[in-house]
Amino acid sequence: MAASVDVVEFQLGKEHYALDIKIAREIVEMMPITPLPRAPGYLAGIINLRGEITNIIDLRNLLGLPGSGDSENRKIVVLMPEVAGGSNVGIIVDDVHSVISVREDQIERINDSITSSISSYIKAIIKIGDAESAKTENLIIWLDVQKVINDLGNYQSA
Repeated sequence: MAASVDVVEFQLGKEHYALDIKIAREIVEMMPITPLPRAPGYLAGIINLRGEITNIIDLRNLLGLPGSGDSENRKIVVLMPEVAGGSNVGIIVDDVHSVISVREDQIERINDSITSSISSYIKAIIKIGDAESAKTENLIIWLDVQKVINDLGNYQSA
């Protein structure tokens, strides 16, 4: 049997993305976010999540992706504190679909020759569906969210 890895599949705009399940602490419904003055554009603000102040990052803004008018199903994926050097951090996504188990043969590593500011944040492309029929195959971009957060620099808690 081929080795597999579990990922959380989520959506930003019309595209599907994934992140490692081991870095996700929980998924919560969208709630009011308190903006912080003079915060960088990607920092949506803070929330009080069961008594813990949690920094909320707008992943779409951080990755330079276009906005989508649909905010009905938005969720916050709260990350494990180790991901952000001990800080409580959540990322806003448009929707969370499911936890999927991905086999090694469904994972296509990215070629380093891709020149894009986002390519260093892509771990791989996950192919879901029937590879024989291109019509039913879906591609999921597997983001290295840990690297995205680490590259924010010396991340300071609000």
